[in-house]
Amino acid sequence: MSVVQSSIAGDRPVPHLVTELPGPRARAHVAFDEAWTSPSLPRAYPIVPVRGEGLTVEDIDGNLFLDFAAGIAVTSTGHSHPEVVAAIQAQAAELIHFSASDFYLPIYPEVCRELARLAPMEERARVYLGNSGTEVVEASIKLARFATGRPYVVAFLGAFHGRTYGSVSLTASKAKYHAGFGPLLPGVFHAPYGRVEDLRWFDDVLFDKLAPANEIAAIIVEPIQGEGGYIVPEDGFLSGLRAICDEHGILLIADEIQSGAGRTGTMWAIEHWAVQPDILLTAKGIASGMPLGAMIARAGLLEAWGPGAHGSTYGGNPVACAAALATIRLLEDGLMDNATARGSQALAGLRPLVDRFDGLVTDVRGKGLMLGVEFDTADHAEAVQSACFERGLLVLECGKSSVRMSPALTVSEAEMATALALFEAAVAAVAGGAVAGEAGGGATIPQAAG
Repeated sequence: MSVVQSSIAGDRPVPHLVTELPGPRARAHVAFDEAWTSPSLPRAYPIVPVRGEGLTVEDIDGNLFLDFAAGIAVTSTGHSHPEVVAAIQAQAAELIHFSASDFYLPIYPEVCRELARLAPMEERARVYLGNSGTEVVEASIKLARFATGRPYVVAFLGAFHGRTYGSVSLTASKAKYHAGFGPLLPGVFHAPYGRVEDLRWFDDVLFDKLAPANEIAAIIVEPIQGEGGYIVPEDGFLSGLRAICDEHGILLIADEIQSGAGRTGTMWAIEHWAVQPDILLTAKGIASGMPLGAMIARAGLLEAWGPGAHGSTYGGNPVACAAALATIRLLEDGLMDNATARGSQALAGLRPLVDRFDGLVTDVRGKGLMLGVEFDTADHAEAVQSACFERGLLVLECGKSSVRMSPALTVSEAEMATALALFEAAVAAVAGGAVAGEAGGGATIPQAAG
């Protein structure tokens, strides 16, 4: 296994565990947290982070972890990148807040100009800034209905677009996100995702039986599904959606909140298929952990509405904008190339697991540093996630029975090699079956198939 080090680790390798997991201080903090916070927060495992640098995270007990979750694919330049930190500090010393919704904040249009420059569409673009992914999804629903005068929106089975009312109405990755909250936003349909043959659903079902094509305002799609399982569509699927939209005057919205900002080796995942959306949504990695979301749209669409149609008190906060400008510079200065190289390294290391653990590992997929490993059951995916944590590697489940690996785009060859070795060891532990057994820090691992 390669030795990974970090300045916050001193002379210790990464990962390096000095207590059982969770440690005593972590257990105390979890108890404190559970007394005061909303139980709606779906915590994956009991890590209590206090410091981070690059891909190294130190917890409250002094344990060092190798982070291949990146705050759910958010810290695109790693934890506390010095250039991002410097940009945040400089801006905070000058101006922390002045609402761009009502006033002309200087840095706001600078970020909009940069995002418009990066937009994967030939037509001139304009940009709206919010605080998060779900906010810009909401904005896109409003804009699509306003600009087209049409009522209906199509999303996809397996999609995740957020948890506020409009975006959770589009979400269809897990029924629990809808449970107890109905009725949801009306006028939303869900199509099958990913296969070219699924495109027949639009003519055979939607337009024929549910709603006429001239009443569909937009189709919103993740170019690669995120929380739904890191599902990569077949070649021809996204171009087929573009053709349907062109034929019927429907807007195509690319939700790149998880797949964008260089994660797949291009600025936007949709560029892998040379498809141009009408609206593109980004958040997560675009500001390296600061709260910022953006709706990038063809200028003619955003110019359809006027003052007061949409806004945000904090959206485009100057500190978050400063982080975004620094992040974009870093992405264009080699990080996307690194995502491609390290993604190839990861796929080369992960794909043999399908044969080695036949029946347990059923698929390995992804582009760049958006990587998904499919298991035969949800229990085994959860067990592998736990076994990774016990070995000091942070990963996250997604979909029904998948584990995602979404490290910072700064990940080194040595860090990737270490993560692959730890992941393989975790899978081997689950495959080995610890029937009554203990693994690492003492969590019981379910019996593995085969």
